[in-house]
Amino acid sequence: MFRSYSGVYREGMERLAGAGIEEAALDARLLLEYVCGTDRNTLLAHGEREVSEKEYERYNALIARRTEHVPLQHLTGEQEFMGLTFMVNEKVLVPRQDTEVLVEEVLRNLHDGMRILDMCTGSGCILLSLLQYSNDCVGTGVDVSAEALAVAGENYRRLQGQRPGMNASLIESNLFEGLPKEERYEIIVSNPPYIRTSVIDTLMPEVREHEPLMALDGREDGLHFYREITHQAREYLSRGGMLFYEIGYDQAVEVCEIMAGEGFREIEVVKDFAGLDRVVYGSWFG
Repeated sequence: MFRSYSGVYREGMERLAGAGIEEAALDARLLLEYVCGTDRNTLLAHGEREVSEKEYERYNALIARRTEHVPLQHLTGEQEFMGLTFMVNEKVLVPRQDTEVLVEEVLRNLHDGMRILDMCTGSGCILLSLLQYSNDCVGTGVDVSAEALAVAGENYRRLQGQRPGMNASLIESNLFEGLPKEERYEIIVSNPPYIRTSVIDTLMPEVREHEPLMALDGREDGLHFYREITHQAREYLSRGGMLFYEIGYDQAVEVCEIMAGEGFREIEVVKDFAGLDRVVYGSWFG
C-alpha cells in the first residue's frame, strides 16, 4: 500500500492533536523526520515521497507513545541546546531554552583558563556548553544521581570527539560532600531543583510523569538547594569568583536575599526571552 510522506504526517498530527498534545504539528513532523532520516524541507518540497511499511510502523509506535505524553526528546533520545546535540533520557531533565540564558550569562563572565563547577549537572549540558565555547577551561560536574552522570559522561565523550582538548571530570556527590576541600573555582553554576513540592502534581504530564523527581523538587518553598549551595559555595570559590543560578520566574527576590545574607555582592538578576526573571548571579570577595 502506497503511503505518502505528507499523508502520514497528517495522520500523525491528527492523532497527537486528538490526544491533547500542544505542539501536535511540530512533534508529528519531528518524529517523521527522525524515523525517515529527512529534514523539514521534505514535507514542503517532497510530500509525495513514499513512506515504507517499516518506517510507517515505527512512526506509528512513536506517535502512540507521544499520545501518552512521553516527551518527544525521550523518543528521539536527544535535544538541541546551545547549538549542540545532547543525549537525554528519563534520568535527566530535558535541556530547555530558558537554561541557555544561564549559559550565555556565564559565558559573558568566563575567561580562558578558568575553573568551573556545575552543581546538579544532570545531562551535563551547562558545563559542556561552557567548555565548548571557551578555551583551556577546566570543568567539574557534580550530581547525586549516578544514572544522570552516566548520561553526562556519554555527552562528554561525544563532544570530546569533536573537541579533544575539552577537560571535564564528573563526580557523584550530594552537593559538595565529595569535593576535595582544597578545590577552588572561579565560576560555580547551578540549575538546582527549584519547584515547590506542592506544585509538582500540577506540572504538565511530560514533566511530572517522565522527568526525574529529584531534579525537580526544591522542597517546601522551592529554595532549599539555593540555601545549601550558596552557604557551601563560599568555601569553594576563589576571591572574586562568581556564583550563577537559574531560578523560577518568581524566586528572584528570595534568591538575591539568600546570596546577600551569605556575603555575596554585586548581585544581578537577568530576564529570559519571555521577560521573566531567570538568572541570579553574584560575586564572592571573602
